[in-house]
Amino acid sequence: MADFDLVVIGSGPAGEQGAVQAARLGKRVALVERASVLGGTAANTGTLPSKTLRETALYLSGYRARGLYGVESTLRHQATVSDFLYRERRVKETERQRIGTNLQFNNVQMIHGLGSLADAHTVLVRREGQPERRLTTDYVLIATGSSPYRPPLYPFDHPRVHDSDELLDLPALPKAMVVVGGGVVGCEYACMFAALGTSVTLVDMKKEVLPFLDDEFSELLRQRMEALGVRMRFGFTVESVQAPDNPTEPIRLTLSGNEVLEVDQVLVASGRSANTSGLGLETVGVKLGPRGHVEVDASYQTAVPHIYAVGDVIGFPALASTSMEQARLAVLHAFGHPFKPAPVLPYGIYTIPEVSMAGETEEALRSKNVPYVAGRAAFVTNPRGQIIGEMHGMLKLLFHRESLKLLGVHVLGEQAAELVHVGLTALVAGAGAQLFVETCFNYPTLSEAYKTATYDALQQLQAGAK
Repeated sequence: MADFDLVVIGSGPAGEQGAVQAARLGKRVALVERASVLGGTAANTGTLPSKTLRETALYLSGYRARGLYGVESTLRHQATVSDFLYRERRVKETERQRIGTNLQFNNVQMIHGLGSLADAHTVLVRREGQPERRLTTDYVLIATGSSPYRPPLYPFDHPRVHDSDELLDLPALPKAMVVVGGGVVGCEYACMFAALGTSVTLVDMKKEVLPFLDDEFSELLRQRMEALGVRMRFGFTVESVQAPDNPTEPIRLTLSGNEVLEVDQVLVASGRSANTSGLGLETVGVKLGPRGHVEVDASYQTAVPHIYAVGDVIGFPALASTSMEQARLAVLHAFGHPFKPAPVLPYGIYTIPEVSMAGETEEALRSKNVPYVAGRAAFVTNPRGQIIGEMHGMLKLLFHRESLKLLGVHVLGEQAAELVHVGLTALVAGAGAQLFVETCFNYPTLSEAYKTATYDALQQLQAGAK
């Protein structure tokens, strides 16, 4: 008999969720974590720290007050890095404690050390100064996450050239910064520093901001980022980097087209690589793809049937929310429990302003020849939007033109990542326009925009029928 029914490697959102889900099924579970603290990138260098810093930046910059009564706010005081890190440290510590308590409450055995596969059913755990442990198990869940990809062009040993995991260690707020990479991480950090008064230039070889978004919202986000002060250099690549040792001299980046940017700091956000090195996955038959990502099927099963992988280690979308859902489904599949995959997964991007979506985009519906109607509600016409000074936000709902079933929801503005859940729930339930017509929303609230957008769509259909 094996020591465990499941051994999970990695304690980030995916690992924690997978371990707890198995424990709730009555399984014997061990979780192996190589770091001295729990939570992985999400709790320690990525999701929660960056979002905490974002909220601190919004507070210190007075950004949310800028739309109120024509007030133009500047920093409420001279912000220092310690202003940002105080709250960030508190949030990280609280989350680490929560994870530990959750694992302990569910009787998950926590083992610190570097885990690797000795064979398909044995996990070796090595820890300096401790004897090696061999954990036999029926199933293995790989949830080791990812690390920032470091293109060889950039001298990351230089104190002013950073990847996204290092950015929290800045000794002072830069006056000028280049962010290389216009993905989610790059856009979020570009907005955060621009809100604080840093001169930010965002460089990306793509021609549009976050192309997986609905085109209308990609363009709206670009406009708002430029209004915040982010200089866009999209459709360009960095050809060379000169980083002098003298801290008073600027770093020089030459772009395609020969434009030269001179800045204090450089953030390289060029995607992430899976943390699969040293795990022994290929030795036991697990297949790896580009940047070390583990290849899995629709049930998150690898080429070795009793080894599963979830979260950042398998690639896109690599969000904490989707990673936790993947882990839940993988564990249910492994132990033969019936499950229904989530029909829709939301995306939440914490730029300034936030943008979030679930379901189809207009472009996807057109490519599939699906007849649809789009209803919109501008927050500037919403009473709650007026109260809080939200002048540029918008909700867009996409309905099937004939059945009026909801097909997609897109939100930009204050609390977008929260507001999207109303539409997400309707999508999961297979509901349509009638749901929003019949729902009584609190007044005044931004949520009432769902009713406004629905009536906008219905009025368009009515006008077209005349």
